Amino acid sequence: MDNQISSPVTPDGRWQPGPRHAPLIVAVLVFALIMVWLTGMGQNALAVKMTAVDPRIVPWHVFDTLQGRLDALLATLAGGEIWRLITPDFLHFSWTHLIFNAVMLWFLGSQIEWIDGKARLIALFVVTSLASNVLQYLVSGPLFGGLSGVVYGVMGYCWLSQQRQPRFQFPPALVTFALVWMVIGFTPIPEWVGLGRMANEAHLGGFLGGLAMALVMPPHKKSPTQR
Repeated sequence: MDNQISSPVTPDGRWQPGPRHAPLIVAVLVFALIMVWLTGMGQNALAVKMTAVDPRIVPWHVFDTLQGRLDALLATLAGGEIWRLITPDFLHFSWTHLIFNAVMLWFLGSQIEWIDGKARLIALFVVTSLASNVLQYLVSGPLFGGLSGVVYGVMGYCWLSQQRQPRFQFPPALVTFALVWMVIGFTPIPEWVGLGRMANEAHLGGFLGGLAMALVMPPHKKSPTQR
């Protein structure tokens, strides 16, 4: 007999949680939308305050070397601007960028919040944010942003944790597509087709962070209907 475990459903019978089941994800998406408006799609002075390091006060040649980028980041953190490790998540430079990230984060993040709990989601968000933003900054400097690293993180978490305890609605082809797209991002193809440069290291860092969280955090025993 097949011991397949079905994915849990919400009390009203839906497998995809609604907004009231995932208020943290709703808050993240609303905040991201507000910041798109306040930063002028990442183009004004407020946007600069959200980058990993403020390029207005650091000579640009400092970012030419890894040691320079590291020193600038450590100096920024020593000055108390710890928020800069997270705030690049909320910089988006096009509506396409924001909409894709929002759809994927809602689809997967809402399931994590409903099934594995808010504390698990917060820990996952922080770890994947740090992993994606720090790696991207160390490779390219401060001019990047978006929730893509977190999206790759929740994807990596769902995929690996699902192997241990099936509980998410997670099409297997999704991670295959995401990994192929990440590999393509390391080639000149996106620029050739007019998509510009991609934050590839953020994708990689977030994905690895999500995998690490799936390894160190065991799946919850309770189903969401028991919450």
